[in-house]
Amino acid sequence: MNVTKAWAAQLDDYVIDLSWSPDGRLLASASAAGPITVFDGSTGAKLTELAGHEDGTNTIAWAPMGLEREVGSQKAESGGQRAQGTGQRSEVRSQASDTPVLLSGVRPPTPDIRPLTSAVCPPTSEFLASGGQDGSVRLWNASGGRQIGELETAPGAWVERVQWKPMAENPKSQIPNPNLLAVAAGRKLLFANADGSVAHAFPDSPKTLSALAWHPKGGAIAAAHFGGVVLWDAVDFRVQRQFAYSGAIPVLVWSPDGRWLVAGGQDKAVHLWIPEEDQEFHMSGYETKVGELSFSSDSRWLATGGSQDACIWDCSGAGPEGRDPMALPHSARVCAVAFQRANGLLATAANDGEVALWNIRQPEPRVATIKLTAPASSLAWSPDDALLAIGSQKGGVLVLRVNR
Repeated sequence: MNVTKAWAAQLDDYVIDLSWSPDGRLLASASAAGPITVFDGSTGAKLTELAGHEDGTNTIAWAPMGLEREVGSQKAESGGQRAQGTGQRSEVRSQASDTPVLLSGVRPPTPDIRPLTSAVCPPTSEFLASGGQDGSVRLWNASGGRQIGELETAPGAWVERVQWKPMAENPKSQIPNPNLLAVAAGRKLLFANADGSVAHAFPDSPKTLSALAWHPKGGAIAAAHFGGVVLWDAVDFRVQRQFAYSGAIPVLVWSPDGRWLVAGGQDKAVHLWIPEEDQEFHMSGYETKVGELSFSSDSRWLATGGSQDACIWDCSGAGPEGRDPMALPHSARVCAVAFQRANGLLATAANDGEVALWNIRQPEPRVATIKLTAPASSLAWSPDDALLAIGSQKGGVLVLRVNR
C-alpha cells in the first residue's frame, strides 16, 4: 500500500461538506461560513469560489453524469411553479397545510420498491447543488463560477440535505423526469428540477426532517424525522413504507444492493430494516450517538462510528443479529467512516486527528495511518477510488493518493 499527499488547501472555516464531481475532475468543498471552493481534483488548483449561502452552507451535491446541459428547458410537474429563467427564484407552493399530518393517511402504500431509471445524456461535471441556513437551494454552473437557479423553501427553515436521484443503470430507459434533486428543509420534502423549479412538494413531515437517502436504483427516497422513517415512491409520490423509531435519526444509508436501509440513532444505537422482507434489527450499546455509517461496495460490511472503535458488522445472509462486530481501534471517538466506492478499503477518522486506512479482509487490517492537526469533519473517496479527500474541523482540505 502506497499512500502519498496529492495536495492540500485551506478554507476560511470548518469543512462542512466535500463532494467529488462524477468524473472525478473536480472537488467541491463547502465552508460552514458559506463559500464553496471548487478545486482541480488532481492538482488542487483553485478553479473558482462560489458565494454559497451568506448565513452558512450545510450541504452540497454534484449532479450525476448525464444531467441535461440545458437545465432551463425542464418543466415543473405538479406541486410547484417553474422558475421563469436562468438564475430566477422558485418558491414552494406546498400542497399541505401547516398542520402536521399522519403520513399513513396520505395515500395507500405502494406495494413494492420500483426502480426509477432515466435516459443517458452527454456527461457533464458542471452542475452543483447547495443548501444553506438561509432556507434556499442554489444551483451552480461550477466550471463557469455562476449561479443558474435558486429555490426558496420554508421560511426560517434550514436546508439540511440535498441529494440528486441516482442515474439509470440501463442506457435505454426512457422514464420521464430523471433529473430530480431531493431537498429536506424543516418539515418539507421537495423534489426540484435542475433549473431550480419545484417538481413536487410532499405533505409536511410531523417533525423536522433530519436525513435523506435515495434507494440505489432511484425508485424511492427514505426521509427520516424524529419518530420514524417514511419511504416515498419517486414516481407516483405515494408512501411505500413507514418505519417507527423512538428517537432522532441523524443519518440514513442504503446498502448498494438496496436490501438494507440503516439509520444511525441519537439514542446510541443503529437500526436496520429490510423493507422488502418486513424485517428489522437493532444494535445498541454505543458510547455516543451514531452519526457515521458506510457500506462496502458488495453490501456485506457496514461500518459505524459512535464509539472509540469503528464497528464493522457482517450484513450477509440473515444479517448482523447474533454476530459480533469487528472492532477497528482508535485512541479517540470515531468521527467519520467511508468505504471506497468500488474497492475494499475503509477510511476512518477520530477526534484526535488520526485517519486510518483498513483492509478488513487481511489478518492485520490497518494498512496506513495519517495524523492531522485537527479532527476530520468529512471523508470522500474519488469515483475511481484513487484519491481520498479529507476535510478538517479547522478548514483544512487534504487529498491523499492511494495506490494498492
